[in-house]
Amino acid sequence: MPGKRIMVVGAGVSGLGAIKICLEEGLEPICFEESNDIGGLWRYEVSLNIVYKSVISNTSKEMMAYSDYPFPDHFPNYLHNSKIMEYLHMYVKHFHLLKHIRFLSKVCSVRKKKESYVFDGIMVCSGLFTNPFMPLQKFPGIMRFKGQYIHSWEYKSPEKFQGKKIIVIGIGNSAIDLAIELSHVAAQVFLSTRSGAWIWNWVWDSGMPMDTVLFTRFNSLVKKIFPEFLIHRWAENKLNVRFNHDIYGLLPQHRFLSHQASFGDDLPNYIITGRVRMKPNVTKFTETSAIFEDSTEEDVDVIIFATGYTCSFPFLENNSTVLDIQRSMYKFVFPPELEKPTLAFIGILQPVGATIPTSELQSQWAARVFKGLNKLPSVKTCFLMKVSRKVQYVDYMDEIASEIAVKPNLFSLFLWDPKLALELFLGPCTSYQYRLQGPGKWAGAREAILTQRERIIKPLRTRTLICAQAPCCVPLWLKSICVALLLFVLTFIIIKG
Repeated sequence: MPGKRIMVVGAGVSGLGAIKICLEEGLEPICFEESNDIGGLWRYEVSLNIVYKSVISNTSKEMMAYSDYPFPDHFPNYLHNSKIMEYLHMYVKHFHLLKHIRFLSKVCSVRKKKESYVFDGIMVCSGLFTNPFMPLQKFPGIMRFKGQYIHSWEYKSPEKFQGKKIIVIGIGNSAIDLAIELSHVAAQVFLSTRSGAWIWNWVWDSGMPMDTVLFTRFNSLVKKIFPEFLIHRWAENKLNVRFNHDIYGLLPQHRFLSHQASFGDDLPNYIITGRVRMKPNVTKFTETSAIFEDSTEEDVDVIIFATGYTCSFPFLENNSTVLDIQRSMYKFVFPPELEKPTLAFIGILQPVGATIPTSELQSQWAARVFKGLNKLPSVKTCFLMKVSRKVQYVDYMDEIASEIAVKPNLFSLFLWDPKLALELFLGPCTSYQYRLQGPGKWAGAREAILTQRERIIKPLRTRTLICAQAPCCVPLWLKSICVALLLFVLTFIIIKG
């Protein structure tokens, strides 16, 4: 009996994972991709306004890998977009996904198309970064400005900005990246921010990738035990040790974990050398200059709005109950007011962590809902459970994994495979953990988990030293304490149960 037909919109990282999951579940996916290649926002071409030439991932390779296909061990930890594209092509070839993708196929409507298809379910994987947001109305005088103004979406490379005075508006990852890159060719770069930001570092303790050190089950447990203000204070003090955010003009109005992370290991180096100058919010523009909230004025030739994107799905009905993502989407995947759960949004949330693993788990959940193997709660229950908070990576992954019975059982593993259990608890919460059991179980998951530190270290150790020792992210004394803590928690659960 043929499986249900599923439409997948977009062949980016979320769409490719969705195709693979559908095939695993015995469904028949057809992916419609508007362009002539896979990759979505990671695909660089001069003719496409998708990604700038120098962009590098903000999540490390072990954290962003598909759950049954680790990155090659020689790949760098933080990847240039060309390396991510190389990995995606390897993934597509390995799992024979290409034949399920229809390129140069724009979805016009889910009801009425130029070419009609009937599907049992739809996975929308077109992502968040499709409609640039330029709040021009908030900047009086912008229409009188005689220079050039663009959105960061239009930026490709720095050459044509040689000798210009440039102001970048925003403090997200794109704003920081562009300010640093442009400072090499510009006469001066100003980075204007209304709110400030805590600047996270790619390189964390012992030189390890930040997310592999912070996004662990142990740290997730710590956050549940200790008051939030202590977590904020610890993190903010740690970031201020490298450079004082107040002195550097970056001190934000929000606490550490309450906003999306901004990465910029190099930013303080460029501020201290004057190549990037921090400025407050712009109050208005003149024909040739910007006037700021502190009443200072600077001559500028180019304005770059790194002001983010709005979420839009023009091929869907203009239905506010379907598109009201932030307030009503059940676990950021299902619109709760549809008569039947036949529409799922994949990868539309921004967790404090990697997109590929969250999208992959969402796809697995959606596929099983489409098949009728998993049921959604009532509309009333969905609304009561709606999420309006910032999503923490490990918590969200476990939440979705619990829906499909793939969350690893630490208690059982601690009894039968303590080595693996310890790595699950103390090591990075990589996607391989969700292939140890349940639907989609992968025989290589255990090996992938136990060798993940080797894949982190290999591309760093290109000059081998005699008697060199592998860096250990977790001291032995801390491991002992963690084992004792884990035993205590498990004992408490058993007694209480």
